[in-house]
Amino acid sequence: MMTPDVTPFFDTATNTVSYVVKDPNGRAACIIDSVLDFDYAAGRTDTKSADTIISHVKQHDLDIQWILETHVHADHLSAAPYLQDALGGKIGIGHNIKLVQDTFGKVFNEGTEFQRDGSQFDQLFEHGDSIMIGQLRVDVLHTPGHTPACLTYVMGDAAFVGDTLFMPDFGTARCDFPGGSAKDLYASIQRILSLPDDTRIFVGHDYKAPGRDEFAWESTVGEQKAKNIHLSQTKAAEDFVEMREARDATLPMPRLIVPSLQVNMRAGHMPEPDQDGDVFLKVPLNKL
Repeated sequence: MMTPDVTPFFDTATNTVSYVVKDPNGRAACIIDSVLDFDYAAGRTDTKSADTIISHVKQHDLDIQWILETHVHADHLSAAPYLQDALGGKIGIGHNIKLVQDTFGKVFNEGTEFQRDGSQFDQLFEHGDSIMIGQLRVDVLHTPGHTPACLTYVMGDAAFVGDTLFMPDFGTARCDFPGGSAKDLYASIQRILSLPDDTRIFVGHDYKAPGRDEFAWESTVGEQKAKNIHLSQTKAAEDFVEMREARDATLPMPRLIVPSLQVNMRAGHMPEPDQDGDVFLKVPLNKL
């Protein structure tokens, strides 16, 4: 089994881990879950995080073929279009982005001009699809629950699970956003855990569980089975759903959910500017 080269980039402002994944036999590579820096109080974007990835790609003379999203993130803005302009590659996400666009198109009162067909992305993936990054095969698993459009990308001995699983000492993803489902999340986790035990699991975020001093983002299927605190607490799907829903009821909304959803459901593009060229984001009241 092929072992891709994985380089993580940790964004401390949003606790997000982005990845550059390279075919070990060549220059071909992809970027997973990029970050566009955003100062919410000032309403200003910045590309420092994305520029760090661009520097890495150019330094190692990589050929970026895909810019992949595991889902529509609610806690950070995607830098996919900025990276595409600088490095090329196609932007891909799960086919169920259409459901997410329909849901949040209504939440943000986007009107008929906002296309809800996923056309903002270059490729919409179905479960079972595969693509090639050089000689590295990427298999797409549909792993909904956190959102309806969540995907896991399996590349050789590595799986990029987005927000479905966290490190074993932190547990699993919340499911209380519109379209989320703890029942679906449990089934998705079982799908991931059916991979070989030595499969490397790369998570989308880390928040340093109590007692751990360092940020971390890599485990294995075997470690998740043996040590994930939310899975070890629950012996059946019903127990997991009860635990997850009770925990979710105590969680606040992510700080950047309002700007993130508006931008990320557009594949990282901002809403259309007004007649003066100014761009605005909406704040829906009592909708989330």
